[in-house]
Amino acid sequence: MIQPIEEKIAWAEKTYLRLHRTFSEDKRISELTDRLKKAISLSRERMCVSGIVDICRKCEYEEGGSCCGKGIENRYDRWLLIINLILGIKLPHVREIDNSCFFLGRTGCRLAARHVICINYVCEKIERHVPSACLNSLKEAEGEEIETLFFLHERLMQVYRSINR
Repeated sequence: MIQPIEEKIAWAEKTYLRLHRTFSEDKRISELTDRLKKAISLSRERMCVSGIVDICRKCEYEEGGSCCGKGIENRYDRWLLIINLILGIKLPHVREIDNSCFFLGRTGCRLAARHVICINYVCEKIERHVPSACLNSLKEAEGEEIETLFFLHERLMQVYRSINR
């Protein structure tokens, strides 16, 4: 059974409050967090420059809905939500757009750290309108983002397990 996103958010916030100090004192978590911030920034910059942000915005608000549909939030686990809290993101508690992902807001995704499918997915419209050189540059940046997310995710679980033995 799929755990409701509201329950995952509640667990992540409670766990983050309890373990914030432990996470912030862990050198590897700090290094990975800094690396992730840079990777996210570069990916977002390349999405903007390539025109993907505008294509997605138009699809969502003018053409009846984007790939950020209701239910995508179910792919997010509690650890990815904690990573967002570590990054300083305030997790939403209500869905802003009825038939869209819980995390989609009026100005785009309300999260910094996104699920790999949200990072990596490129629809046919984007493939048609964005030059392949721009897409290749974006994929390179996204690769760094995904890899860093993976290592941070693993480190957080490792630290958590060592505390809760």
